[in-house]
Amino acid sequence: MKTFITILIGLVASVNTIAQTPTTDHTKSKNEVVTTDQIEWGWLNPLRGDKSPVAGKLWGDRTDTLASGFLVKFKKGFSSPPHIHNVTYRGVVIKGLLHNDDENAEKQWLPAGSFWAQPAGEAHITAADAEDNLAYIEIQEGPYLVKPTEEAFDNGERPVNVDKNNLVWLNANDITWVTDESNVETAFLWGNHQDKELRSTLVKLPAGYKGEIKNLSDNFRAIVIKGTIAHQVKDNKHINLLEAGSYFGAKKDTTQTITVKDDEEAVIYTRTNGEFEVTKTE
Repeated sequence: MKTFITILIGLVASVNTIAQTPTTDHTKSKNEVVTTDQIEWGWLNPLRGDKSPVAGKLWGDRTDTLASGFLVKFKKGFSSPPHIHNVTYRGVVIKGLLHNDDENAEKQWLPAGSFWAQPAGEAHITAADAEDNLAYIEIQEGPYLVKPTEEAFDNGERPVNVDKNNLVWLNANDITWVTDESNVETAFLWGNHQDKELRSTLVKLPAGYKGEIKNLSDNFRAIVIKGTIAHQVKDNKHINLLEAGSYFGAKKDTTQTITVKDDEEAVIYTRTNGEFEVTKTE
């Protein structure tokens, strides 16, 4: 297993050397929370009106030039026309079934917990097939634009579709920043996990888990993909109940206290410029 991890990290690092997408984010994150009832919704593509999915702001501004993260809701049966984007985006399915590929590709319906990446300039369609379909979308530079396929180009990156059943989960026997007794697992998604560059992981917390996440980098952002957690900045009395689709950010060297409901595990998507530590407290 450890040999496989080394090969995987080396492969990710080599891909980043030819990609045009920024590999770091100089914006310093802060202690902030967006619960699901605080999300501001609007059309993802205003030019298409009600034919467009709706988007909910979590952090950043997708119409600006910097990085941002947002939610997208798709109606059942939605299928976009073929198009490209001017920037690369990455997505994680939170609810439903989503497909993202070339217009002639056979449908690969990605269930909740799956991950995909769409390179800038590559023609594709996006479709949805469940009653409720929700995804977290992230870009490392903006603005996020939709353009016709006649403007397609190759930026050196390649698309990725990873069904949740194909994720490789690691525990404390394989990684050093999770304590042995915590039963926390993690799956690497993208980025270079050896240097202080942007990287992303899914962190799986067991039902009833009580612990802490300490941010050690200038930039740390997290989105709840599955389950419900009680979140609190250590030494702050205010507690937030974060359901799937909620967001929290953390300043460097701050500790976030996390408690998971007793009846369901939680999965958190993390995006960070460096390391963080996960420690069980009870």
